[in-house]
Amino acid sequence: MKRSSMYLRMITASLMRRRSRMLVALLSIAIGATILSGLVTVYYDVPRQMGAQFRSYGANLIMTGTDGAFTTEDMAKGLAAVPADALVGAAPFRYENVRIHEHPVVAAGTDMAGAMATNPFWRVEGEWCSSDGQLLVGKQIAESFRLKTGETLTLSYTPENTEAAEDVTLDLTITGILDTGGSEEEYVYLSLHDLETLTGEAGTLDVCELSVQAQAEELKQYAGQISNAAPGISAHLVKRVTASETTVLSKLQALVLLVTVVVLALTMICVATTMTAVVTERRKEIGLRKAIGASDKSIITEFMGESMLLGGLGGILGAGLGFVFAQQVSLRVFSSDIRFQWLIVPVTIAVCIIVTGLSSVLPIRSATEVDPALVLKGE
Repeated sequence: MKRSSMYLRMITASLMRRRSRMLVALLSIAIGATILSGLVTVYYDVPRQMGAQFRSYGANLIMTGTDGAFTTEDMAKGLAAVPADALVGAAPFRYENVRIHEHPVVAAGTDMAGAMATNPFWRVEGEWCSSDGQLLVGKQIAESFRLKTGETLTLSYTPENTEAAEDVTLDLTITGILDTGGSEEEYVYLSLHDLETLTGEAGTLDVCELSVQAQAEELKQYAGQISNAAPGISAHLVKRVTASETTVLSKLQALVLLVTVVVLALTMICVATTMTAVVTERRKEIGLRKAIGASDKSIITEFMGESMLLGGLGGILGAGLGFVFAQQVSLRVFSSDIRFQWLIVPVTIAVCIIVTGLSSVLPIRSATEVDPALVLKGE
């Protein structure tokens, strides 16, 4: 039999003879590894999860013209500077003063699909506009004019660059009432094509709102890339969104780190207590072995092998259970699945082996200090 096989068989048999004590140590290591693996998985996936949650609060990056309005060509250049997989939505807006029953209101021309993706918190009573010829009315406007979905509304516009006495009118069907609790309720929304038809001017925009899946530093880089790609555009971060996201993320990650450290410390205490009890129980065996010539190195090697084997087994169990734990946390807190991090498996096993090894140092040291003469005399 090879020496390594004999060593493994010896420490395995030693563990099996003390199943109750070693099971307690194994469970403590497995529980610690589960929490460690689960929290680290959550820690690395939290930026993506938090980013997805904060995207529901609206745009985190806006593009405006350096000299007022900007063109749709400039917008296309700016959007090209943002990776497609990071861009959640882009909503261009153009604002014009129009009239409803001779009362002035503000009309916002936009891409409805982009506005829906960028502002998922918008609540619409009815349906979003799906084609030209349709209108989305803010709640305050609807209450002021007693408008309802399904009605036809006429918008009037007076061209500013002509001397024509007649207004331009456009009949649109109201498909929904917009309820946001903010200033958005004071506007009416229609497609850019309809607004350009009403005003007779095409290709200009006032602002473009972007929802980008990225952290604050990445957003700053994207803003710089947009400004460089389209000189007519100035990109800015929406600080109320990005600052809140950064603050919450940093605090949550700090909490995860603190809990992980506490759990590892408790695991070390439990393993150290168990190994101390094992060494005390095996004092006569240790004394006998030393009396017949066993070296301190062989005793250290055996006990360290037992503790590291426990650490490895506990790490394997914890790595698997940790993903289940992280998945449950993600589903209950963020309502979405979490990504499995393969690298965490070997890291968890390695950390468990190191933790159990360190926890066993003092108990193993006390084993080497056993005096064979005193132990064999029963003292």
